[in-house]
Amino acid sequence: MSTPLLAGGTTGPDALRPLVDIVLDALRDGAADRDGPLPPGGPGPVAARLREAAGSVLPEQGTGAVKALRSLVRALTHGAADPADPLCAAHLHTPPLALAVAADLAASALNPSMDSWDQAPAASELETAVARALAHEVYPEASAPDALFTTGGTESNRLGLLLARERHGAVQVICGAATHHSVHRAAWLLGLPEPVVVPAGSGVLDPAGLDEALTDLPAPCLVVATAGTTDTGRIDPLHEIADLCVRHGAELHVDAAYGGPLLFSDRHRGLLAGLERADSVTFDLHKLGWQPVAAGVFAVSDRSRLGPLGVRAEYLNADDDTEAGLPDLLDRSLSTTRRPDVLKVAVTLKALGRAGLGELVDRTCAVAAQLADLVDQHPGLELYDRPALSTVLFRPVAADDEQTAQIRRLLLTQGRAVLGRARADGRLWLKATLLNPHATTGDLEKLLELVEGSTHR
Repeated sequence: MSTPLLAGGTTGPDALRPLVDIVLDALRDGAADRDGPLPPGGPGPVAARLREAAGSVLPEQGTGAVKALRSLVRALTHGAADPADPLCAAHLHTPPLALAVAADLAASALNPSMDSWDQAPAASELETAVARALAHEVYPEASAPDALFTTGGTESNRLGLLLARERHGAVQVICGAATHHSVHRAAWLLGLPEPVVVPAGSGVLDPAGLDEALTDLPAPCLVVATAGTTDTGRIDPLHEIADLCVRHGAELHVDAAYGGPLLFSDRHRGLLAGLERADSVTFDLHKLGWQPVAAGVFAVSDRSRLGPLGVRAEYLNADDDTEAGLPDLLDRSLSTTRRPDVLKVAVTLKALGRAGLGELVDRTCAVAAQLADLVDQHPGLELYDRPALSTVLFRPVAADDEQTAQIRRLLLTQGRAVLGRARADGRLWLKATLLNPHATTGDLEKLLELVEGSTHR
């Protein structure tokens, strides 16, 4: 067998071109084979089909590039839950933009590692520029805001707690009942006290309860607010929370992994009023930013706050190299080897601009509002509440919790629809997380018809 060709250099594109065509054909054929939002049959049959199609994953003699690409990409596509299908609406799992995926191909081919300048000369400069531009969106009045690219909300929230700990010692985290689980795990991982949970009876952090907690607890405290809860998409009252943090001398981190990209929308950015008062902010562009995973962002009001992340490694950022002007990249992440996820983000920002991204946000929120209208008008369905962002909770009027769960699983195993589940007001609801700006009224009506039809089985 001849030595496989490489993706980089002047000959790389010619080596890639026919392989990319094979991948694209396999993606199309696998989606046609599936013919729906996910493969039917449930875990057992899906796994069996995949094993049969994949065959031996480490044969003694390889099959060659064409057969391996065609068979595995087609099998994986056939067995995928496809977020581009409007009936796949369970999670904050976005259908990525084609242009972002194309940019990600270039990132993979060039393969810069974002841990030293000599591995990523241009990519490191691009990352700095884009990170600071995004930080400015969060902190428009700050003189030196900055941001880091992360793997997502979990890593970003961990950074928020870590930096607060490095500034103040063993901070007491205070959060709402709807706070993402990553905050609790980060406190555990960092050796911090178990977070104090403030009730969220209306789905958001209660300011009166927070005031009481801050009054009773000794300093230092870190309040974690949420802008876009996982279950309902609700946004905590950020200005009120920031006022309480100032009054009690607490720091504020806002987990806006879901809601943060509302900043691009002139129509909806007002929902994030007060975000700029946080000491640090999480937001993800692989949610309401339509990027391939991963595209997390962690923003701070002043780049000096990132100082504790600095570390020295002679082979990556030797003192004399740094003094000579080579940028130090190790303070840009807790990771060492790191992909240039900035490229797909930069291409998207350049291609669409703030207005284009804002339009996608607006259209997606409008789709959610339309689904809520359809549920509200349906005599056999009950709407939990108007959507705060793009999440709609609903359930059949005649179904109890067990039946509601069974409806969801039935649609999954049939391969007909992917809906999530959420518990609110003591009841189980079907959750539609709308992230596809191309979804039509017909798609939404079909989703409700499938739910209604499943109640009669």
